[in-house]
Amino acid sequence: MKVSGFTFIRNAQKFDYPIAEAIGSILPLCDEVVVCAGNSDDDTRKMIEIIPSEKIKIIDSVWDDTLRKGGRVLAQETDKAFAAIAPDADWAFYIQGDEVLHEKYIPTVRQAMEQYKDDKKVEGLLFKYIHFYGSYDYLGNSRRWYQHEIRIIRPHEAIRSYRDAQGFRINGRKLRVKKIDAFIYHYGWVKPPKYQQAKAMKFHCMWHDDAWIEHHIPDMEEFDYSKIDSLKLFEGTHPLVMQERIARKNWTFSFDVTKKKFSFKDRCLHRLEQLTGRRWFEYKNYHLI
Repeated sequence: MKVSGFTFIRNAQKFDYPIAEAIGSILPLCDEVVVCAGNSDDDTRKMIEIIPSEKIKIIDSVWDDTLRKGGRVLAQETDKAFAAIAPDADWAFYIQGDEVLHEKYIPTVRQAMEQYKDDKKVEGLLFKYIHFYGSYDYLGNSRRWYQHEIRIIRPHEAIRSYRDAQGFRINGRKLRVKKIDAFIYHYGWVKPPKYQQAKAMKFHCMWHDDAWIEHHIPDMEEFDYSKIDSLKLFEGTHPLVMQERIARKNWTFSFDVTKKKFSFKDRCLHRLEQLTGRRWFEYKNYHLI
């Protein structure tokens, strides 16, 4: 079984992305990891070059900064990385620059890839998600956070990244996937407040014009983490590759998890989810088989 990893990144230092940790977390499962390194204003490429692995293959890219609708440039960069993986790969493992696979799930993921390798009906593997917010101690637990996403796909020439690189399509249709009992840890909302604010300003440029950003994004030096609807405490362990980064944390954030900032509709849906264990009316970016 041959597995190719792929990802893209730009300005990882400037916006404090854990790209080295993301890549390192999937290396044990991959025969290669293709990294599409964008035209950065910092030493992002060097960060990738010094990762101690011969499996890493770097390709250089120039982002189209004129694409300012729907986050489409993110899908474009994903497609560039995917196009560069080995043509004989059985599976392709996609990881984004703020996502990490806990090492405890490596056996589960490997077993699933082996189990479905020859079952051509299975076009991808669906992971569960947990989303950290504000610090490494809190998880988002409202409907604003997606619960599942495809991160392993069966390579096919017609597969393309969809919309803002959240999922994939094959000839325009959703992929047929199997759900596996493994989580991706998403750290995109955990970084020093000044980096989070800088990221927010830049990130919205992929969706909106300057006038919208000026009107909707407050001009602040630091991001205000307090404006969140609902969180819960994280009771597990973080991946080993994240331990050094966590030890360097130099800001504080606390939140009263008993307080919820929901609209009436969201409060009812949240309560229904807590009672039934099911997220009602959830958008699914895949076909579960």
